[in-house]
Amino acid sequence: MAVATPALPELEAPLVVVPRPERLRAMAADNFQFIWRSLRRLGVPEPSADDAAQQVFEVASRRLDEILPGRERAFLFKTALLVATEARRRAARRREHSDAAALEEACDPGPTPEQATEWRESRALLDRVLDSMSMDLRTVFVLFELEELPVSGIARLLEIPAGTVSSRLRRAREEFHVQAKRVRARAKFRGGLP
Repeated sequence: MAVATPALPELEAPLVVVPRPERLRAMAADNFQFIWRSLRRLGVPEPSADDAAQQVFEVASRRLDEILPGRERAFLFKTALLVATEARRRAARRREHSDAAALEEACDPGPTPEQATEWRESRALLDRVLDSMSMDLRTVFVLFELEELPVSGIARLLEIPAGTVSSRLRRAREEFHVQAKRVRARAKFRGGLP
C-alpha cells in the first residue's frame, strides 16, 4: 500500500542566502562610519577609534550567523557600546596621559591656528561633558543630538520602548546643560575656555 506524502507549503518569497564574506562586507560598507563616530562619541579616544571599530566588526564576523537580517546596525551598535565601555574602563585603570593633545595639534593641517584652537576647545568641552554623563543617558543623547536618529530609530536600535528613549533624552539634555555649565565654569576658572 502506497503512503501519500504530504505536500510542502509553498514559501511566499524565496529565501535569499547572502554568502558570509559579502554580508560582512556590506555591513561594514553600510555601518563603518556610523560605528566609528559612535565609538568616538561614547568616549573612545580618536587614536583608538580605528582599533575599536575593527574590534566591533571582528565580533560581528565571529557571530555573523546570529545576526538577524535587518538587525545588523542594532547588533553593531550594541557591540560598539560594549567596546566603548571596556575602552573607558581600561583608560580609567591606566590613567596615563599620553601626548594625545600634542599629536592632535601636529595632525591638523586644514584650519587656521585660531580655528583649530577653537575646534579643539569645543571638542574637549563636549568630550568632558559627555564623559560626565551615565552611559544610558549619553547613548541616547549621542544618537539623537549628534547622529540625528529619530526616537523611533533609537528605540529599535537599543531595543527599548520609545517612551524610555524620550525619558532618557529629556534627562540627558538636562544633564548635558548642567554639566556643560560646570565644565565651562571650571575651564574659565583655570583660564582654559572663553
